[in-house]
Amino acid sequence: MALVNEHFLKLPGNYLFADIAKRVQTFKRMHPKAEVISLGIGDVTRPLAQAVRDAMHGAVDEMGDAGTFRGYSPDQGYAFLIDAIVKHDYASRGVSLDAGEVFISDGAKSDCGNIGDILSQDNCVGVTDPIYPVYVDSNVMGGRSGELEDSKWSNLIYIPCTEKNRFIPEIPDRRMDVLYLCYPNNPTGASITREALKKWVDYALENNILIMYDAAYEAFIQDPEMPHSIYEVKDAKKVAIEFRSFSKTAGFTGVRCGYTIVPKDLKGFTVNGETVSLNQLWSRRQGTKFNGTSYITQRGAEAVYTPEGAAQVKEVIAYYMGNARIMKEGLAGAGLTVASGGDNAPYLWIKTPDGVSSWAFFDQMLHGARVVGTPGVGFGPSGEGYIRLTSFGTRENCMEAMERIYKWMK
Repeated sequence: MALVNEHFLKLPGNYLFADIAKRVQTFKRMHPKAEVISLGIGDVTRPLAQAVRDAMHGAVDEMGDAGTFRGYSPDQGYAFLIDAIVKHDYASRGVSLDAGEVFISDGAKSDCGNIGDILSQDNCVGVTDPIYPVYVDSNVMGGRSGELEDSKWSNLIYIPCTEKNRFIPEIPDRRMDVLYLCYPNNPTGASITREALKKWVDYALENNILIMYDAAYEAFIQDPEMPHSIYEVKDAKKVAIEFRSFSKTAGFTGVRCGYTIVPKDLKGFTVNGETVSLNQLWSRRQGTKFNGTSYITQRGAEAVYTPEGAAQVKEVIAYYMGNARIMKEGLAGAGLTVASGGDNAPYLWIKTPDGVSSWAFFDQMLHGARVVGTPGVGFGPSGEGYIRLTSFGTRENCMEAMERIYKWMK
């Protein structure tokens, strides 16, 4: 008989966004004529940049010619895209990377979830709270979580990010082996200074901690003083893996492409204390379990770094950040408090009024304004009392949503 991985059985029945979709569908069945505006799930609405489309069309033509046809892509990715990433995303910021440290994938979510394959289930994992659910759920699946007790997993270390600490975690007094950080943050929209990030890198260096750094939203940073990569901090390559994505940056949510940096200086340990290259382990894992990102997709991603592509993508990011500004002003005018976000991130973290719970406010806003957000408690216990809105909608929908919320709140 086939035994199952019983850690999966510990997970709640549905992923957070599946629960939201069910509630919205129920509302639509009850109100078939209602036009609902979704500002909850972080899916993009702007089309692919022209430079990206042109590159992908060219790649399709190549695939249709026997002389330029390509089969399986390299496990780690094509050199043309890796070289563009090294040059434009890192060397331009004073960070030196070897091409062998860059792994092209089908998105940051996949790699964030799969990276645990190379780690022991005996690791003690620390997570900021609130947090992107994939970090927690993937560790539950990997057997590192313990049991769910009062909305917290017993073996995870929760590091609260609240208004009191401006949604930037403080170093805990408990020992951990692996730590997840995401900046600009999903869901709070908070950004981290280089000084604050350096404290975590120094802490990791002193205590042999592995940092999983999700920088999927770095392109939305507006403040020139904010770091775009953890590797801008000295010696971070000795303690950190970094995840990046083209999904929000270049509209690849439906195309799927991202990459992960696993430095060659980064080491893990056996139970006997021997050091092991995490770069080699991840390369071996990818070679076994991942068949590579398509040539067409990687040519599209490469085009993001051309002068034309970079300018076009910059316009798209400015569009979404313009939405964020409109939303931030509109929410304040409606009497709601934007506790964080909207300045260096496409997320806005809204405090629910009068102590209303996250799910209750979600329902009230859905029925009262016909606008969908994401309940903060779905991201962790410290998210209770908040709701997340995203600026990825169309300009018209964002403006309409703010008008609806204003009328509803007033």
